[in-house]
Amino acid sequence: MKQIRIAVFVGGWVILALAIGFIFQLPFATGIWPWPDGRLSYLFIGSILAAVSAAALWIGWSGELGALPAGSLNIFVIGLTTLVYFLHLALQQDRPEMLPYGIASLFIAIAGGASFLWSRRIPLRDSRPTPRLVRVSFGIFIASLVVAGVALIFRLPIFPWALNPDSSVIFGCIFIGDAFYFLYGLLYPRWHNALGQLLSFLAYDLVLIVPFLLLFKTVQPGYLLNLVLYVAVLLYSGAIAVYFLFIDSRTRFGA
Repeated sequence: MKQIRIAVFVGGWVILALAIGFIFQLPFATGIWPWPDGRLSYLFIGSILAAVSAAALWIGWSGELGALPAGSLNIFVIGLTTLVYFLHLALQQDRPEMLPYGIASLFIAIAGGASFLWSRRIPLRDSRPTPRLVRVSFGIFIASLVVAGVALIFRLPIFPWALNPDSSVIFGCIFIGDAFYFLYGLLYPRWHNALGQLLSFLAYDLVLIVPFLLLFKTVQPGYLLNLVLYVAVLLYSGAIAVYFLFIDSRTRFGA
């Protein structure tokens, strides 16, 4: 178990380094993305990686390996769905350069699935129940992520900027995977099955909130409503995370 804990902790730092690379558009990070993309899309990718790193670092630091299944399920779903899309691009759209990304997605799916099957047998060390408001919020997040994920896969313009059509599909796959992340926490309502998700959302919010607020100055009129809705989600999820992670006496760190 100690080796797994160290691997998760080190992996969290590696993912955080990638997150920083995408946020600041550093070549070592953006160079591994399958196609050239825009500043805001790289920022979004960085926010997702920051979210993953936050949960991984907490699990590795605390040793709460019983919280791994939710994130592992998320990774499995993202790997599986992106595998299908990359194979579609490589085999049906004559883009063979996408095949290595399909292979990478296959390994990601296998790793996520194996981690899920292994870690779900590990009991949580903390048996506190998840607060009702968090459970309700998770239900809202799940519905929102599924709707947004399907819309992105069908390349509907729901982000506050114009997306590369291929990136739209990949982002949709990520949102569908994230829905399973929160679904696990909803189905198994113990606090440590929610803490990682809230940490992830808080990291995601912190990366995006200031750039998105600044975006109000330049957003195209057709994307203004999308931006308002996106910022509303960031503010709500951030408030929920801050309250239950740092304020509520039942759940805050150190309680």
